[in-house]
Amino acid sequence: MNCVLLSQCHRFRALVLLGRFLDMGPWAVDLALSVGIFPYVLKLLQTTTPELRQILVFIWTKILALDKSCQVDLVKDGGHTYFVKFLDSVEAYPEQRAMAAFVLTVIVDGHRKGQEACVEANLIDVCLRHLQGGSAPNDTQTEPLFLQWLCLCLGKLWEDFTDAQIIGLQANAPTVFSLLLSEPQPEVRASAVFALGTLLDVGFDSSRDVGDDERDDDEKVVAEISIVKSLLNVVSDGSPLVRAELAVALARFAFGHNRHLKSIAATYWKPQPNSVLSTLPSFTVRTSVSGYNTPNQYNPVGPLSRVGGDNQSTPRDGRVSSSSPLTTSSIMHGSPLSDDSSQHSDPGMLNDCITNGVANHAKPRQLDNGLYSQCVSAMCTLAKDPSPRISGLGRRVLSIIGIEQVVARSAKPTTTGGVRVGESSINSNNLAGLARSSSWFDMNGGHSSLTFRTPPVSPPRPSYLTGIRRVCSLEFRPHLMDSGLADPLLGSPGVPGFSDRSFLPQSTIYNWSCSHFAKPLLTATDVADEIAVKREEKEKLALNHITKCQRSSGSNLHNPIARWDTKFENGAKTAFLQPFSPIVVAADEGECIRIWNYEEATLLNSFNNHEFPNKGISKLCLVNELDESLLLVASSDGNVRIWKDYISRGKQKLVTAFSSIHGQRSGARSVNAVVDWQQQSGYMYASGEISSTMVWDLDKEQLLSSIPLASDCSISALAASQVHGGQYAAGFVDGSVRLYDIRTPDGLVCVTRPHTGVEKVGGIERVVGIGFQPGLDPAKIVSASQAGDIQFLDIRNQSEAYLTIDAHRGSLTALAIHRHAPLIASGSAKQLIKVFNLEGEQLGTIRYSPTFMAQKIGPVSCLAFHPYQILLAAGSADACVSIYADEISPPR
Repeated sequence: MNCVLLSQCHRFRALVLLGRFLDMGPWAVDLALSVGIFPYVLKLLQTTTPELRQILVFIWTKILALDKSCQVDLVKDGGHTYFVKFLDSVEAYPEQRAMAAFVLTVIVDGHRKGQEACVEANLIDVCLRHLQGGSAPNDTQTEPLFLQWLCLCLGKLWEDFTDAQIIGLQANAPTVFSLLLSEPQPEVRASAVFALGTLLDVGFDSSRDVGDDERDDDEKVVAEISIVKSLLNVVSDGSPLVRAELAVALARFAFGHNRHLKSIAATYWKPQPNSVLSTLPSFTVRTSVSGYNTPNQYNPVGPLSRVGGDNQSTPRDGRVSSSSPLTTSSIMHGSPLSDDSSQHSDPGMLNDCITNGVANHAKPRQLDNGLYSQCVSAMCTLAKDPSPRISGLGRRVLSIIGIEQVVARSAKPTTTGGVRVGESSINSNNLAGLARSSSWFDMNGGHSSLTFRTPPVSPPRPSYLTGIRRVCSLEFRPHLMDSGLADPLLGSPGVPGFSDRSFLPQSTIYNWSCSHFAKPLLTATDVADEIAVKREEKEKLALNHITKCQRSSGSNLHNPIARWDTKFENGAKTAFLQPFSPIVVAADEGECIRIWNYEEATLLNSFNNHEFPNKGISKLCLVNELDESLLLVASSDGNVRIWKDYISRGKQKLVTAFSSIHGQRSGARSVNAVVDWQQQSGYMYASGEISSTMVWDLDKEQLLSSIPLASDCSISALAASQVHGGQYAAGFVDGSVRLYDIRTPDGLVCVTRPHTGVEKVGGIERVVGIGFQPGLDPAKIVSASQAGDIQFLDIRNQSEAYLTIDAHRGSLTALAIHRHAPLIASGSAKQLIKVFNLEGEQLGTIRYSPTFMAQKIGPVSCLAFHPYQILLAAGSADACVSIYADEISPPR
């Protein structure tokens, strides 16, 4: 190979072959370096031959993805200028320039000479220019990978390097990055937060005089305020990836402004009306200034393990550097967050060392107290994050300013089946995509010979795998081996002389992002084809069952086929039936989730949604039911968690978590969240004791919009249309029903009040169930109130309901509407279930559980139809879940 590389006529083809070989994996890179390929590819960087540029960038990308130590030789031979010029070239494709940005990022990572050389080569200006789209081709801004690596490159370039930070501030970098915080890709947003965080100077740079007046000049103060305000805007971001980087950035800020933040926290913790932190009694200030004493019982904050050694590169012949992206705590696959590592340490040690560390550096100029209070509030929000990883980071940040969390632990065990809540492991092949569906009715012209029409599952779009791939953003467990490092976010090789660095949580977005280039990039995998085949099989099965459902009368839906004693202490709160397997999933008020096979009568798995349940689970939804499905669990406090592998005992993994509701109504005691999922659009709708409906795009892990309710009352029931994307119906506590469409200017389509004429006592008109009627008509809705009446509405005639069923007098507790069959079911606190057709005819009554002794059912707490079969699951207050079919032996 070396001889061929020396031959000019064969050089290009030889490099292409070399690139394909290196793409086969780390073993190939190591083998190529061991036979002495390095000097040749280094020398080729001096060539000006245009056709070699792209393949050379690819080869160096694969080399540096494994061996970071090459950064020394690249800078020494001036190779960095080759990649800066390539990065700035307009003829290269964005993904190729992303590789050049990756190479440059590795060059400057923890390497001061590399940072200095790249600053001299004007890399800051080049990156900022392309981030703004000033001289880039039109398609550049549509390539998130390029944006991501431009951010990471700048973040690493000025990390702990004051000279570069000053240049970035003078070039208005904070404004450029603030615009990227609304990008649709979480990886881009997280990388922008990382770059903003490293732009904050926390006093680590020993190459400058700590008494330099430039530290405290007005321009730097203004820039720091701008950075912090931008960071505070993402405290409620839907991606744990972004919030983790925010916690790391706020830790840097807290380190530099430790005393000022401590003072503000102590002031706001004193009992006083309307204080920022008065509503957060689970925290206490641990500082002599506050007047509070450290409680005897508290939840310790964060480990303090540290990887020793400096960040100097190893000799080139060492092959794999100890600081290589593939040998640090990031490894090759997964993403940079997990919820299974320790969150315990000695907070006193942290506070003492941080305080001493701040005293040893130049004191930063005090900022506005209002900004400090906002920062403390944001830190508290992170400490209460639904993701265990983020909440652990938030508590570490609070510990820096002397605040510790006092936790009243739940009496329930924190493990179920030997698995800690939130435990995760690496599996790079489990990136389940969001299987979006276009309207089947539109594709088929609306022709159907049936009395009413419902859309079967549509054929997959070619891009359906691009959907919720990022819900695995919590799935990361590094191969720590025997390093003794308890937490991957708390230790990276330190910079010599900066001993205080070990007390700050470290960013992981860079190391995780490196894994993209370590994987094969040239060979297509067969994973997509396998998924498409499985999806097609499920679609055929679904179509077959849908046809039967549409033609079924459901008149015999009272045959008991299974009964399950869930052992829930407070009864079953919510449940649903899996579409393609004989499985029922149920949850209780204590947020315990259990999965049962009703054909084999076996418990498959049981686990806690989280360790500190508050109000119980309000909704269970199945995401990607035609693919590798995910379990969306919405709690009544508005927190949403999504799980994968939830059926296998002890193997459930938390893949994302976020707070879906912001801005509780004044005077409301609790959020009482109501949530529903819309597979077709990829949107999740959430509301409750707030003045709007929050629309979340789970593909982007981002709040899409906030739709005003146009009502003084709160929503008590919510249903998303599974046919028409963007539409959802809401029932209110005052008995009113509203239809919304996010595609309309104000969101509200119409208002009707079908339940207000019902005789009521003390709020009995509250809507407890709502849903769209089966079929393709978006105007027909079924609504049920606590008073016991079920109203059939056609929103085109808003004056009154066209059909009313007086189902249960003052005791209706649950409503279920079949997705395809003309059936609805209602449950009562008086221990009975009624089944109706769409004409209002009662088809049957269910009073007994499926047991040998025909035991009477308990008060009904939840109802759920099977999506593709005539099956009904009913949960009751006596903790039993029963399943009924229209046949003695339902089809599998």
